[in-house]
Amino acid sequence: MRLVFAGTPEVAVPALDALIASDRHEVVAVVTRPDAPAGRGRRLVASPVAERAEEAGIEVLKPARPRDEDFLARLREIAPDCCPVVAYGALLPKVALDIPAQGWVNLHFSLLPAWRGAAPVQHAVLAGDEVTGAATFQIEQGLDSGPVFGVLTEEIRPTDTSGDLLTRLAFAGAGLLTATMDGIEDGTLKAVPQPAEGITLAPKIEVEDAKVDWAAPALRIDRLVRACAPAPGAWTVFRGERLKLMSAALVADRADLAPGALDVTKKAVYAGTGSHAVELLWVQPQGKKPMKAADWARGVRIEAGERVG
Repeated sequence: MRLVFAGTPEVAVPALDALIASDRHEVVAVVTRPDAPAGRGRRLVASPVAERAEEAGIEVLKPARPRDEDFLARLREIAPDCCPVVAYGALLPKVALDIPAQGWVNLHFSLLPAWRGAAPVQHAVLAGDEVTGAATFQIEQGLDSGPVFGVLTEEIRPTDTSGDLLTRLAFAGAGLLTATMDGIEDGTLKAVPQPAEGITLAPKIEVEDAKVDWAAPALRIDRLVRACAPAPGAWTVFRGERLKLMSAALVADRADLAPGALDVTKKAVYAGTGSHAVELLWVQPQGKKPMKAADWARGVRIEAGERVG
């Protein structure tokens, strides 16, 4: 089939690579978000998907909005059979959805209808799910509500961050998306409506959502830190400045610290919670690079009675 691939971040690149490598399909163009400012200089940078497509000599379309008439006209000229999508990042209007004969097929990183929305992996980690996965489905006007072509499952490990889990799902999901394209072309794969039960929503986790409540149980804090790594990053306040928590570990035998209270040893930094303590492993002080929590504690010379939060 003639494909126009839509995607933007790094997590979409494995699927694009898999489709480029397929001997059954031709990726004739890529749709991605416009160049965005990045880095300290805030210079405009192309998306990872755009960079990969340009390396492969594939036409790149960067509409400001997918309903822009110039974009729609070009998509009609290309006349794709199907448009596979991975984390494109913009809502597609019906006029765009109607252009390819086989529609737009999204690779979503959850077991639909669970965790519909922008942050399915983060919410699965935050909720303490033991298993998640990926699904391919036909895009329609509703939020991730279209009928499903195929699924795969993936165990969520006790120490998984969202970044860890998303990386595994991106590569496994690339195979699922390619197989879905094969099945659509063959006519052997039919989409099945999602069940009406079990719907959960996964809205984007904003910076304010990532603030640690030290009165919460340790397990909840551990999940928040892992769910928000690498972005937006769980955080707290120390001496009036934001301190990002890059990683932490549960410490079941420490229940002697009040919420937010700090205990510093030569090799470790412990923080009290609403249950037992957590060990802070890596932190990022405001305006500085990530560092081991023990190195940070030595540098700031934490005094007795100081706390976070």
